Amino acid sequence: MTGPARTKPSLGRIITYVLTGAALFLIVFALLYAQAFGPVSQDSEKVQFLVSPDETVTQVADDLEKQGFVRGAWIFQIAFLRATDGKGIRPGGYEISKGMDAWSIASALVAPPYFAWVKIPVGVRKEQIANILTNALGWTDEQKKEWLTVDTNTGPNYVEGVYFPDTYLIPTDQPPAVVAQRMRDRFKEAFAPYADEAVKQKVAWPKILTIASIIQREAGSVEDMGIISGVIQKRLAVGMPLAMDATLQYIEGNDANKWWPSPKAANTYPNTPFNTYKQKGLPPHPIANPGLAAINAALHPTATNCLFYLHDPNGQIHCSTNYSGQLSNVQKYLK
Repeated sequence: MTGPARTKPSLGRIITYVLTGAALFLIVFALLYAQAFGPVSQDSEKVQFLVSPDETVTQVADDLEKQGFVRGAWIFQIAFLRATDGKGIRPGGYEISKGMDAWSIASALVAPPYFAWVKIPVGVRKEQIANILTNALGWTDEQKKEWLTVDTNTGPNYVEGVYFPDTYLIPTDQPPAVVAQRMRDRFKEAFAPYADEAVKQKVAWPKILTIASIIQREAGSVEDMGIISGVIQKRLAVGMPLAMDATLQYIEGNDANKWWPSPKAANTYPNTPFNTYKQKGLPPHPIANPGLAAINAALHPTATNCLFYLHDPNGQIHCSTNYSGQLSNVQKYLK
């Protein structure tokens, strides 16, 4: 005896089952997707998130996960790939919140940062610093001019040399005057122990800074600095002109020739206080913003009998005690 025959589900019912299952899968997937890429909390307070120079996207993603902005580093990387459109993450400081979803965070990190990393190299003059700041902070021509003519002219000792070479994290909307003060404050902090040494030596700190700026521009290496400092001190002591090419470059420098052009014959330069071939003594103020090594050399010159020096094509310094020795070195190393 056989049981009742089983009826096969109709094609329409099979299609209904498949569609229902697919719909359920899509709903579950959408919920999980939204959960994964959605905000990690309802906290909408924006905080600063830093991207260091040379930091990779992978490292940024890891930092976001560790700091609780995304549920997983891979989530940010997927959102980043979709949001970038070929752009990268610029180093700097960004304002984001844990109430932002991964897509919003990715979009925020490919926009210009609110805080910009600004690196000021040693030995540059304030016009070069103005160019760097303008590019990094998006200054207008008027803001750049203000920084050069007003904000860095607060007194005779603050025209040049006190805009300390360092890496700064600066808000892009910070006024130029505040940026100038920030750099002077950093100089005072770094220079403090050297200022104490200058007091012990009974030498005014602006004089030390002016000598250091010449050393910074003249030296081929840190090892040269003490010798060049000794030559400067010796020339000052005997009352001969310093005759430093770097001061001629300072006179001639401009945007078109990269600010430090190869010096011409000394007699072609005007008779200004910065022409140390024609004028005895130091220039009125520093010609650049020196680093600590040059400042240290200015305070601790190497004892030397040399009055002249030159650098050969390999950057090696060669000294002589008299001008005939200098001419001999020119023939030997530069001809």
